[in-house]
Amino acid sequence: MGTRLKDRVAIITGGASGIGKAIAKGFAQEGATVVLAARTLANLEKTTEELKAMGGKVLAVPTDITVEQQVIDLVPKVVNAFGKIDILVNNSGIGGPVCNVVDMKLDEWSYSFAVDLTGSMLCAREVLKHMIPRKSGNIINIGAEGGRSGDGRSGYPTRAAYCCAKMGVIGLTETLAQEVGEYGIRVNCLSAAAVRGERFMWVMTTRAKTTGTTVEETLAREMANYSLKRPAEEYELANTCVFLASDEASAITGQTIVAHCGHHASFK
Repeated sequence: MGTRLKDRVAIITGGASGIGKAIAKGFAQEGATVVLAARTLANLEKTTEELKAMGGKVLAVPTDITVEQQVIDLVPKVVNAFGKIDILVNNSGIGGPVCNVVDMKLDEWSYSFAVDLTGSMLCAREVLKHMIPRKSGNIINIGAEGGRSGDGRSGYPTRAAYCCAKMGVIGLTETLAQEVGEYGIRVNCLSAAAVRGERFMWVMTTRAKTTGTTVEETLAREMANYSLKRPAEEYELANTCVFLASDEASAITGQTIVAHCGHHASFK
């Protein structure tokens, strides 16, 4: 077990599966007390047991970040249990609809924003009410290269809702960093592109259906846009997140840190 996050209390939304689970494990391995805030009880229970088996200190709080009152209730539960909140990782997110804008359904668009952007704002808002008086804290938002590419912001055909919400996450990050920096609170964004996992394969499968190609053809086309010719692994993002949460990154705020295996957008 490491000590880079020893004695720190971290809330990780969507922390019971996928990238969030990898981040939770990375934090626990570095000594943090981990609070898992997610909707799916089965995943919460499974991940909680896995973290405890590692020797980690963990609390599971069933939370739907699209429900304002549940977010409001989350912070006092954590403070009552551990006395403080040092880190918030806004990881919860969904892939959103895969379609051209001309075929977009408003309810799907709105729900994507509720999860991928508004939920992050709500969690940050409530946690900052605790962090500001303490003049200490660290917020890490999880962005995506559908909202930014290595040479600037970029769109992504058939992913308008996701791209627009994730571009909003970058704006939220940069704004919050300026608003709360005077209190010693850092706010950064970790941005990835393709990450090996269930969500990525769902997107590839859905896009293949949308474009009338096979999954294999879609995957090959996607990976051609990556210098390393592969998607990132969940543990690689977790490692970067640990760095941003640690004192090693004490001078870094208001930044979008890109970990995307050399992704370069090319939609031809």
